[in-house]
Amino acid sequence: MKCLVSGATGFIGRRLCQQLSASGHTVVALSRNGGPLDSGEPTLAVDLAATDLRADWLQGVDVVFHLAGIAHQQASPAAYTALNYRATTRLASLASAAGVTCFVYLSSVKAMGAPHVREPRTELQVTPPADAYSASKWQAECALRDAYGAAGMSVAIVRPALVYGRQPKGNLRALDTAVRWGLPRPPPIGRRSMIALDDLVSLLLRIAQQPPPGVQTWIACGAGSYSTREIYDLLRAARGRGPGVAWLPHWAWRLGARLIDTVAPGAESTYDKIFGTELYSNAAVTRDTGWQPQLTLESEISLWSGIEGGHS
Repeated sequence: MKCLVSGATGFIGRRLCQQLSASGHTVVALSRNGGPLDSGEPTLAVDLAATDLRADWLQGVDVVFHLAGIAHQQASPAAYTALNYRATTRLASLASAAGVTCFVYLSSVKAMGAPHVREPRTELQVTPPADAYSASKWQAECALRDAYGAAGMSVAIVRPALVYGRQPKGNLRALDTAVRWGLPRPPPIGRRSMIALDDLVSLLLRIAQQPPPGVQTWIACGAGSYSTREIYDLLRAARGRGPGVAWLPHWAWRLGARLIDTVAPGAESTYDKIFGTELYSNAAVTRDTGWQPQLTLESEISLWSGIEGGHS
């Protein structure tokens, strides 16, 4: 296959490009600044929020993996709309016109809005998006379903839960840093579905090799879920340390989270990020594609870069 990957130098894009090349596929790798892949090969520089893709870059492409987007940043609503929504619809239109067989869009479970149930959510359990990032992902999903639902190019919308790998990002990286600095053991509340980077990449590859008919929307998550306390314990165990002491009372965690929100407010409260419950079901994607997640946080966490002495 000839595959075009946007966001090729990102956390997921780098691993996807590596696996595509290792499997013998031709990769057209795009990034905003043209930075190199792990192999040292440069990527094609294009700012999808500001300009359309050159038509010749899509010539002969079988599959487009659209991973480019704004995620762990405090961006303006206009910036989220420009890249996460409008650039997605333009790229899909160009891909369809070029005869691309399959368009894989990496969305997010955040497109489903805030959770309102304690059980694992399915693809249809959606609430209105509460912030600009979630809204931009949801708008892109809706536009793809409207444009390609009847016939033509196969479109797969993949909503990953929190992704972890050997170089964790975002909240996981922050937690790892806090653990190294002596964070007390958190209270045993809240749980989150997650997915290993290599499991997500294997799903994307499977979809590309067996494109679904029409437009399909799937949640991607592993079989298990984790509380912040469990992740904390795993991080300490990977360094040969015990579970730590839970000396900070629950009210102090709430107070600390509020103070952080006062200094650096975000779309989601710090307390909910640490102790919220977000559970998702992968039943639809495993049934429809035959894919099964193989990895767990327990198996991967000791491989995080530097954890054999520790990372994040």
